[in-house]
Amino acid sequence: MRRLWPFGVVAAVELIGVAVDSTVLQWLAKPLLAPVLLVHLLRARRRVDPVAVGLVFATGGDIALLVPDDTAFLVGMGCFLCTQVAFLTAFLRHRRPPFVAVASYLACWAVANLVLWNSLGPLRLPVLGYSLALSLMAAAAAGVSRRVALGGGLFLISDLLIGMEAAGSRVPGHGLAVMTTYIAALLLITTGWVAVTARRARPTPAVDGPAPRPGPVPGNAR
Repeated sequence: MRRLWPFGVVAAVELIGVAVDSTVLQWLAKPLLAPVLLVHLLRARRRVDPVAVGLVFATGGDIALLVPDDTAFLVGMGCFLCTQVAFLTAFLRHRRPPFVAVASYLACWAVANLVLWNSLGPLRLPVLGYSLALSLMAAAAAGVSRRVALGGGLFLISDLLIGMEAAGSRVPGHGLAVMTTYIAALLLITTGWVAVTARRARPTPAVDGPAPRPGPVPGNAR
C-alpha cells in the first residue's frame, strides 16, 4: 500500500479542486486517478487483464466528463460502460456471484430507473443500459472479495448520484460525494483485485507426508 502514495496525492488534489470548484486542479488530477492505479496493477500482475482494460476506459471517461457538454457526457458514459463490462468480465471469470447479490442489485436497478425515468428525458435509454451493466458489475464484485464488493457498491452509489444530477436532483455536497465514492471505488476494486489474484497465483504447498527412508548406497554399504 505504500506504493500507492501517488494515488493519495492525486486524489487529494482532485477533491480539493472539486471543493473549491477549480477547473485547473480537476484537469490536473482527475485524468491521473485511474492511470496511477493502472501502474500499480501492472506492477503486481505483470500482464494486462480485464481490470487493467477497465482502468484505461475509466481514464477516457474521466477526461470526457470534465467537458461540460451533453455529447461529452454520452462519450464518458460510453467509456464507463466499457469499464463496467471489463470489470464484469474479470469478476465472472474469477467466481460466480451469490444469487442474493445479483437479485438485490437488479432490484435496485429497477427501482432507481423507475424513480428517475420521467426526469431523464433523452438520457433514459442510455442510462437504462449503462446502469444495468453497472449493477451487474457490482453484483459480480460481491463474488470476488469483501474489498472488491465494497468498491463495486461505491461505484454504483457514485454513478447513481450522477444519474440523480442528470435528472435534476442534487444532494448537499454533491460533487464531493460523487468523487469521494468514485475514488474509493477505484482504489478498493484495484487493490482488492491485486490481493485476490496474488493469492490465486501463489502455488499450493504440497501435502507433507512421511519422508522416505534412505536405502543403502551401492558401494558404500558397511
